[in-house]
Amino acid sequence: MRSSFQNLSFAVMLSSSWRRFLIAFSAGAVGALALAPVGFYPALIVPMSLAVWLIDGGRRAPMGGKSSSIIGSSWSILLDGWFMGFGYFLAGLWWLGAAFFVEADKFGLLSPLAVIGLPAFLGTFFALGFFVAQSIWSQGPLRVAALAFGLGLSEWLRSVVLTGFPWNNLGMSLASDVFFSQSASIVGLHGLTVIAIFVAAAPSTIADPDSRKSSRFFAAVICFFAAMGSFGYLRLASSEQRYESDVFFRIVQSNTSQGAKFRPEAMNAILEKHIRMSIGDKVNDVASLERISHFIWPESPFPLPLASNPDHLSAIGRFLPPNANLITGAIRMDLSNPVPRFYNSIHVVTAPGHIIANYDKAHLVPFGEYLPLAALLDRLGLRQFVNVPGGFSVAENRALLRIPGLAPVAALICYEAIFPGVISAGSERPGLLLNVTNDAWFGMTPGPHQHLSQARLRAVEEGLPLIRAANSGISAIIDPYGRIVSSLPLGTEGVLDGPLPAPLTPTFFARSPWLGALLLLLAVLVLAIASRRWL
Repeated sequence: MRSSFQNLSFAVMLSSSWRRFLIAFSAGAVGALALAPVGFYPALIVPMSLAVWLIDGGRRAPMGGKSSSIIGSSWSILLDGWFMGFGYFLAGLWWLGAAFFVEADKFGLLSPLAVIGLPAFLGTFFALGFFVAQSIWSQGPLRVAALAFGLGLSEWLRSVVLTGFPWNNLGMSLASDVFFSQSASIVGLHGLTVIAIFVAAAPSTIADPDSRKSSRFFAAVICFFAAMGSFGYLRLASSEQRYESDVFFRIVQSNTSQGAKFRPEAMNAILEKHIRMSIGDKVNDVASLERISHFIWPESPFPLPLASNPDHLSAIGRFLPPNANLITGAIRMDLSNPVPRFYNSIHVVTAPGHIIANYDKAHLVPFGEYLPLAALLDRLGLRQFVNVPGGFSVAENRALLRIPGLAPVAALICYEAIFPGVISAGSERPGLLLNVTNDAWFGMTPGPHQHLSQARLRAVEEGLPLIRAANSGISAIIDPYGRIVSSLPLGTEGVLDGPLPAPLTPTFFARSPWLGALLLLLAVLVLAIASRRWL
């Protein structure tokens, strides 16, 4: 096996021109198999190990051996990183194109901007990661620490630059496994990223000339990874499934088509469908609803603002049991300004049909919910996907949602569920996470599965249960260890009844959201620099 690895490493290091870029691109695409819905973490070994050999080769003989200058070497490594990132994001995000065909006459021709343009842009972060890694590169097996630092740092930057886009962060390759994901309770998503890169790159060292040193290093990595899995196993084995006795949810997954949600004339039919599903089959048996304390409908299920029509609120009030509440996504219109503002919101509605609390989305989707550089792009005829004048406005602050019968709720509308650490930012700890979303934009693609995987990781990080209502799926009740208690499949219509899992005491991540990841980044940086000086 060692000789095979050496032959492969030489082939990668000595490759040039388009063959080299094809190797990097293909390796990146294979790495996307580590993400949901496949979730095969060993697939990440391919891009990360080849990344080590590509940087090895780029430093020795950039662009096929015709130059040995620092500039030529750096340029070669930047291109290697970009092609690998482009392949990874293209294979992992191709499904974004589906959203452009919901209104194909308006947006269909723009689909290449998402399918090709976004992965091309995101590839620059891999290029940056390669560049940082090669600047602290060494000859020994600990050069994988340089890769873990460089790509780990660039993946963190990707989560914050231009409001951030941490979708399919490399750390998500470990999130599909319930045992390995438990470490997120300490180090969070960005800590998992450092670990995922370091471990997946380690097999590349089998091809190193010094077999004894590389064998010891590889054995140490295997032991570390086994210890990480054992931590997760023991954490789950010692857990006790507890539930809040007075809380019982009914989550409605109506599977309403995205096209219908754009038609104002469909408002009454959509509302009636949600009410009918909430009541269930026994329409005249009020006692059958007495157990339900909270009904949950998904993100923005209606084409019009719910609060603007008293008849719609009255219809909701008539079906709600006296002590129950409805938590529903909705468009909220604020008329307090000369120009009306629209918010992607959550309403809490009581039995009389009164809205008693709201949460407005604080992290909007660029081009989906608002148009960046609107003054310029408006002139080009572009607009955001959502059919509201001027797009949605951003909430001024991220406040906890107060709902009768529940501890304070950390609400996450759709896209907000992919960002780690935002829940821990406040001074008051919530009792649960509530994620309402509408993934019907993306149909039966990997997108909704990836979204669920990221939302689940928030539960592990925070030690909080997650209640998820998705229009087309996947709706779920998830415990504070990230285990799915019950769920509804993607692309189906149905209701999900269940109790609320009890929260855990605050995790290390909940108390110090960035400390674990920062310490891991510093650790691999120290290892990389030390290997340059002493090994």
